[in-house]
Amino acid sequence: MSVCVHGVWVRCRCVTTDCGFIPKLVCVRTGLTESATSTAPEAAAAQPRSTRTRLAVSLRRSEEALSPRALRKLLADLHGIAEARSDVEAAKQAEHLAHWYAQACPAERQDFWLLLAEQFAPDAELIECARLQLDGAWGTQEQGAAEVRLRRALASPRGRLLQRFAAFEQGMRFLVDLRGELLQALPGDRRLLPLDAELEALFTSWFELGSLRLDRISWDSPASLVEQLIQYEAVHDITSWADVKNRLDADRRCYGFFHPRLPGVPLIFVEVAFGERMADHMAPLLDEHAEPADLARATHAVFYSISNTQPGLKGVSFGDSLIKRVVEALQQDLPNVKHFATLSPLPGFARWLRAQAPERVAALPTKARQALADALGLEAEPPTGEAVLQALDQADLASWHEKSAARAWLLQMAAHYLVREFSRGKPLDPVARFHLGNGACVERLNWAADLSVKGRRQSWGLMVNYLYDLKRLDKHRQALAQEQVPASKAVLARLD
Repeated sequence: MSVCVHGVWVRCRCVTTDCGFIPKLVCVRTGLTESATSTAPEAAAAQPRSTRTRLAVSLRRSEEALSPRALRKLLADLHGIAEARSDVEAAKQAEHLAHWYAQACPAERQDFWLLLAEQFAPDAELIECARLQLDGAWGTQEQGAAEVRLRRALASPRGRLLQRFAAFEQGMRFLVDLRGELLQALPGDRRLLPLDAELEALFTSWFELGSLRLDRISWDSPASLVEQLIQYEAVHDITSWADVKNRLDADRRCYGFFHPRLPGVPLIFVEVAFGERMADHMAPLLDEHAEPADLARATHAVFYSISNTQPGLKGVSFGDSLIKRVVEALQQDLPNVKHFATLSPLPGFARWLRAQAPERVAALPTKARQALADALGLEAEPPTGEAVLQALDQADLASWHEKSAARAWLLQMAAHYLVREFSRGKPLDPVARFHLGNGACVERLNWAADLSVKGRRQSWGLMVNYLYDLKRLDKHRQALAQEQVPASKAVLARLD
């Protein structure tokens, strides 16, 4: 039958379950009256067909990778894995299908993802039945049993199927790489969201802290492991073998998290340098010819690069645990090191300021705006945000005097960005979000600390020290939960 709900025609039918008769939606034409649906074929033709539709027809569209026949064959193979009587047999079938996947083109792989997303979802009728039973049992002795039934109904066959893919030797590697590809396609096809959510939930369970091993990576480690550091370094590019040797030398430390199912692959790694004070510039840390640090006198450890290596593990948090474990290892190895901080980039600062500059410059008092213009050598009256940004891009930042009005303004903007700019309740800058979420505080802004092309592009050379005060981590997290960024007096004093 068809009914009109708020001007929208909905066709529905009733199904019989243990809970009685439940209306089930079959088709909804949003925004169309029943008389208008006859004009919909052209609009429908422009939409990608679901795997349910494609499995039921005999011809494929030009934009579809697999024919209906091939799609049915692939679905049968997936059901064979899910329904295999033993895990051993399921693992063999899964490995065979993984070999097919390795040879498939990107469009064929997307059809594979769509089958997993659409054909192995939880049963909507069972969920609705279990939900109604829980509603009826709420507050009674049957509430617990009803909740168990709902939990079982919500569990998708997809999760069991993915677990069987993980059973063969390279299965974990297969699934991690698959999600890495999937994440790139996700913005363009939201039908894949359930598959992504299922994989993220499984990975969060499989890669829990208890299953990870912290190992030190040194120059004596296998060459294949050192090559991965070069490949995955995401903060400060490694430019040569001499560069990587410097970072892995005896006066440095590098640690990574490893999982037994991905041998020889660091999931995340951190690079550490040492000194008698908190580092304020990248150049000495990356100088291959600098004198080695005296570890006997070192009191400060600086985490200057933290890199994830597996895009497919996005959303699985390793960083907090990694830093805790590294600090514990360093305290045992170098008991004289008492202070732990980072020297971190501000990767989102320039992008934010380029959007904010016109308004921020225009809002300056006349005297301050003129001082900024004079410091940048601008003759326009009054200076515009665009002119200020162009001058910053061309400036010799290292030569600016400490009392320069332009330097003070840029540091003020950076302090505001770090301390006051939030998105969805979390710090706007991704690196700040990571370290502040782990309990660190914004300790110091460093001028002209990274004048590489990347450093200038991201933040006009500014870098920040996040301090890990081991006695105040919980207090800092509590403050952050109330959108109050913990910061030193020196940083707070720069705020407008």
